[in-house]
Amino acid sequence: MPNFGDLVGTFLQSGTASSTQARMGNALEHLQQEGLGGGGGLLDGILGAVKSGLGSAAENPIAAGGIGAALGSLVGGGGDSVKGALGGGALAMLAGVAMKALMSGGQAQGANVLSSDAVTLGLKTDETTDQGQALEKKAALVIKAMINAAKSDGEIDPKEMERIVGKLKEAGMDDGTQQWVMTELSKPLDLDALVAEIPSPEDAAQIYAASLLAIELDTDAERQYLERLAQATGLNQAVVQYINQTMGVV
Repeated sequence: MPNFGDLVGTFLQSGTASSTQARMGNALEHLQQEGLGGGGGLLDGILGAVKSGLGSAAENPIAAGGIGAALGSLVGGGGDSVKGALGGGALAMLAGVAMKALMSGGQAQGANVLSSDAVTLGLKTDETTDQGQALEKKAALVIKAMINAAKSDGEIDPKEMERIVGKLKEAGMDDGTQQWVMTELSKPLDLDALVAEIPSPEDAAQIYAASLLAIELDTDAERQYLERLAQATGLNQAVVQYINQTMGVV
């Protein structure tokens, strides 16, 4: 069974789209400005996941050149701790963006969205076996969403598959993980199947944001795919617009 948390980090390190790092940086900067979590507690957890893979050079990512610079150092690094930190940081960032988007767009379920496991899972390290399994399941869904989005303007050709699998080998991913990714890459684009795996609006918002990390959004096919994803998962226009703006997509 693949370690999906590390696999998210490996995907981001391998370069899913040239805008990936900038969008993650935009989102983290936005969450910082929003003061998410009160007293910076939630944001501190997100930044902590990012900083933990950077070492002493990034004790203060703001002083080191901003969150975007910290992410650049992390994406360019290697090693298991980096993959884990990047994967965990990305999941935390996606959860934070989803929470703020649903609150802004009036789709938050309940008075305190932070109390919902569907949202907070990924904003902190797993504390129980069940939480760890749920987080791995969410990470797997995020990867499927990114792969699906990458197919939205055409099939992923064999050369691109070889490049991705080659990056997985370089990152030390085992044969089972490589085969799982290859199987997902080889499947035809199937939005309905992806949507069927999304259990809640909170997860839908995270999946929409994750999809933005995987594509440039410079073709009509990609834009239409994201519109269909939002419609199929019931995300309203205000939520979609908030996510786009948070990640620097205009």
